[in-house]
Amino acid sequence: QVQLVEFGGGLVQAGGSLRLSCVASGSIDRVGAMGWYRQAPGKERELIASITSDGSTYYADSVKGRFTISRYNVRNTVFLQMNGLKPEDTAVYYCNADIKRIGRPGYFNSWGQGTQVTVSS
Repeated sequence: QVQLVEFGGGLVQAGGSLRLSCVASGSIDRVGAMGWYRQAPGKERELIASITSDGSTYYADSVKGRFTISRYNVRNTVFLQMNGLKPEDTAVYYCNADIKRIGRPGYFNSWGQGTQVTVSS
């Protein structure tokens, strides 16, 4: 069994910063791409940043230049440093990862439970 657990959400004023962490644990052989999604009330879940196992990154235009994704492969952890936060960044943030389980072929996609980020104006 594998699970992803996010840490670091909370309430912050506009212009402030938060750092999200997500740890994958369980019967893990290998972790592929990892990413962060967010879902605001009444909106669809959207990919905002991702990082491959060799460090290649992607950012949505809405967060480019303000958010930085990184990972610590030894601990199966992905981070999202969020600077210059805006009220429109308010959402539930979800961690996502492609995981190869020990003794199982192929990768499967796993989600965290989500963490709330609220940015006040």
